[in-house]
Amino acid sequence: MESSTKVTLFEDIFEITALNPDGFKFDRVNRLQATGTTFECDLLLDIHCEIYHLQETDKFTLVLASTLHLDGSPADHFSYVPAQCQTTDVQPTLADNYEYVMHGRVFDMKYQKDGTVVIAFSYGGLLMRLTGDQRHLSSIRPDQRLYLLLKKD
Repeated sequence: MESSTKVTLFEDIFEITALNPDGFKFDRVNRLQATGTTFECDLLLDIHCEIYHLQETDKFTLVLASTLHLDGSPADHFSYVPAQCQTTDVQPTLADNYEYVMHGRVFDMKYQKDGTVVIAFSYGGLLMRLTGDQRHLSSIRPDQRLYLLLKKD
């Protein structure tokens, strides 16, 4: 991966249409069902609700990024030290602009005949499914490691 690699793979504003739509509720986890306002992608996302609280009808920006480095240099994908914990050479990161960040991996991609792709992600057991037009999700690859960043709008 070169340093000129595109950092942001996908970005949209989503509006939550339902919390825990299947009726299942887990300790400290909410499943959000949301729809993208620009690309009209459908999203199912598990979040740790004691760390980050969202409610039905809230809007939030979701970004999928290949690295947190603003210059696009590759992430090592094994460690992240928040700026406030670093003692020397503090460098700003993409995470500084967001309220909730997770690191995970694409574990399944299904292409449908109508030009839609369904992408499944895992963030250490918290799952995400993003469904949308292949044209808008073409930067995401199978087995890719990436960061999910959220902030309320």
